[in-house]
Order: sequence, then structure tokens, then C-alpha cells
Amino acid sequence: MLSRVADSTYWMARCVERADNVARFIDVNLNLMLDLPEGYTQQWDPLVNTTGDHELFEKRFGKPDQEKVIWFLTFDRDNPNSILSCLHAARENARSIREIITTTMWEELNSFYLKVKAAAGTFDGSDRAYQFYPEVKRGSHLFQGATDSTLQRNEAWHFLEMGRMIERADKTSRILDVKYYFLLRSISEVGSPFDELQWAAVLRSASAFEMYRKRHGRLAPAGITHFLLLDDQFPRAVRCCLDRARHSLHAITGTPLGSFHNNPERLFGQLCSDLAFTNVDEIEAQGLHEYLDELQEKVNLIGTGIHETFFTRKSPTSVRPRARGTDDWQAQFSSI
Repeated sequence: MLSRVADSTYWMARCVERADNVARFIDVNLNLMLDLPEGYTQQWDPLVNTTGDHELFEKRFGKPDQEKVIWFLTFDRDNPNSILSCLHAARENARSIREIITTTMWEELNSFYLKVKAAAGTFDGSDRAYQFYPEVKRGSHLFQGATDSTLQRNEAWHFLEMGRMIERADKTSRILDVKYYFLLRSISEVGSPFDELQWAAVLRSASAFEMYRKRHGRLAPAGITHFLLLDDQFPRAVRCCLDRARHSLHAITGTPLGSFHNNPERLFGQLCSDLAFTNVDEIEAQGLHEYLDELQEKVNLIGTGIHETFFTRKSPTSVRPRARGTDDWQAQFSSI
């Protein structure tokens, strides 16, 4: 496979997954507002921190509020990680590899993009927002379903799967980090009904609330941390995502699992082994925020290794979300 095609396939998947996750954050936050104490507005700031765009937002808009954050994360063309920008990038990548993807995939992605673009001209927030973001999630599901149902399990599919799973793993870790580091206003709120409300919102952001309750029952920070980080069966848990991405990488290279012939295989093996053999007590002893920081750095290094191994032999022509304030390739993978 040409490196250009692999690059475009990989980033097409990451961009669609990124748009889906941003829609999840906003949708959960809108519903969380209905149960928050009166006058509580801090919940919009963590959304911008989750996507890694706080510096760009502060430079352009200053203090975050609902209207500004929703526009910035949904329709702002100058924000490379807005839903509309991500879908535009995904569509342009898909356009460049029409001979690789199926017609069904192209039609679903093109329709998805056009619906969001049309909504940008009529969107006024209010009650429309409660309908719009579930529609974005459905659009992502339709594209993923079309991909899984119609695309042959060849190299293109594995690059797509690898990009989608890396993006999803990074996002789940950031959801946990934001809850730990930004949402609580004081230590006295730990264990309170307000704290439980926010933990439930974290699970809903990852579509994990129902599966968690069926598996563990009562909401408990340690149980939620284990479920979203270390579970090997829930499809949005970090460990499960990285295991699937690792399998796709080895399917591409032909290297047997348990060995490595390039840097991303080595990094994947180390990180997946760490997640398989650690536990929540060890994570809490290190500090959840510190552990997640280190985890995100390792995921970023894997992304950089994938680019250097597969995409740099020829000049990249794929469309991807640009980094803020730098053209460094590693920043491309550390964004959002």
C-alpha cells in the first residue's frame, strides 16, 4: 500500500472518531447542566481542556461560556478540532482514496459532513442542541457500521482500525483526567451526590454507564477507573482499544504478537503489557493524574512512531487536524 493511501486512511478514521467524541462531550454536558446547582458554570471550561484547545480558545474568546464553547467545538472553521473541521478533513481524506474505500462508506461520510455543514447556518443552540449532538453520534455510528460491513479486512481496514482505536484510547484517558483535575471545586465534594453525578457523566461520555452498572453496580471511583482504563472487553476502555490497535499493527506488518521489528510495535507491546499487569491500587499510588499524563505521552509516542515508520517515505498529502502554534509532527498526534 502507498504511504499516501495509508496516511489518508489512518487520518480519515481518527478525524471521524474525534468528531464523534467531541459530540459526546457536549451532549453529556448539556444534560449534566439540568442537574447542576444553580449558577454553576465551570463545566464549560473542562470541555475545552479535554480537546487540548484551551490556549486557542482563550486567545480568541477569553472566558468560556456555553454559547462560545459550543460554537468553537462544533462549527468553528478556525478550530482544527471542531466537529465540522474534523468531518471536513475526514471527507477530504476519503475523497483522495475513493479507489480504496467502498461507495457505501463514501456516501455515509459525505452525507454526514453535509448535514453538519448545513446545520452550521441554522444552529442557534437552545433546544436544537439536544437533538443535534445525538444526530452527530448516529452519523459516526453509521459510518463505522458501513466500514465494518463493507470494507475487506485488508491493510486499509487495519490502518483505519488502528487510527480509530488510538484516537478513542487517547480520548477516554482525557475524559478521566479532566474529571480528576478540573471538575471538582473542592475536596469536600469528594463522595458527595454532586461527585457521583459527575462520575456518571464521565461514564456517559464514553457510552459506558449502562455496561458499568451491569458489571459493577454502584458508582465507585476505583471501579470506574478500572473499567475505563484496564478493562479488556469494553470497546471504549483504554486497554481494549490499544489491544485492538496493536493487533491491527501486527496484521499490517506480519510480525507475530510478542515480538517486534519496528518502534511502534515495541512501544505498543510495552504499553499493552503495562495495562495488562497493573491494577488500580498501583495507579492510585502513583497518582491518577500523573499516570494518565504518562499514558498520554506514551500514546503520542506510538502515534509519532507510526508516522515515522509508515508515512514519511513520501511527502504526506492527507488532511489532518493541525497542531496549535507549531508544525512539529509529534504535536499532531498529541492534539486532542
